[in-house]
Amino acid sequence: MSDQPPRPRSGLFNRLRNNFLAGVVVIAPIGLTVWLIWTVIGWFDGWVLPFVPNAWTPESIFNRALGHVNALGQADPSLPDYVHVNIHGVGVVLFLIFTMIIGWVAKGLIGRSLISWGEQLVDRMPVVRSVYNGVKQIAETVFAQTETSFEEAVLVEYPRRGLWAIAFISTKAKGEIRSHFGEEEDIVTVFLPTTPNPTSGFLLFVPRRDLVVLDMSVEDAAKLVISAGLVYPADREPEGRAAIPLPVRGRAS
Repeated sequence: MSDQPPRPRSGLFNRLRNNFLAGVVVIAPIGLTVWLIWTVIGWFDGWVLPFVPNAWTPESIFNRALGHVNALGQADPSLPDYVHVNIHGVGVVLFLIFTMIIGWVAKGLIGRSLISWGEQLVDRMPVVRSVYNGVKQIAETVFAQTETSFEEAVLVEYPRRGLWAIAFISTKAKGEIRSHFGEEEDIVTVFLPTTPNPTSGFLLFVPRRDLVVLDMSVEDAAKLVISAGLVYPADREPEGRAAIPLPVRGRAS
């Protein structure tokens, strides 16, 4: 007969708590995603629909189709049989259609000429010029289709030797920055994000030989930064090369 005490059974409260926590883990991501999408759609509707003429709103079209119009043939909300309709997402659809039309016009000769004339006019306005050029540069960088945002995730020694931080290679150093280094030196532009807000950080110009390239994807590295190290990517062997140990400096053996 075993001398070990019997294993205590989990009580009803513990089982209910575990079930509740398991349900929260399932519901929270879905609920937050649906809420965020619904909020963004509502914001677009509230911003776009006021620019749409009243006669062309979905509510007016719906009531005209039902025959709920006044003597002038217009949908009148004061009519007793008028139906109020709130179709969520119409603003998003109209915004997408309008944006695609503007993009199609901008690619043509007339559109390019109008844009060039407008930019020349903006360049003569001191404050407006700075705002417009800044927003334009950000938009071209974010929505550029020819280049990716980041190439690789790396480790860089920062803020001092012996401490390592996750960073992202954006491109090779160019222009005046590149001219200050020797031709044999491979200098890359590195963005070092802060935790847990990766939209702020530091721009570094680092020799590639001082970086340790990670096998994890840029997305996995970003999750690791945002979560402050809590969401760690699954371990996997480096593909095609052995793991490189990090150098240890400043300590005698």
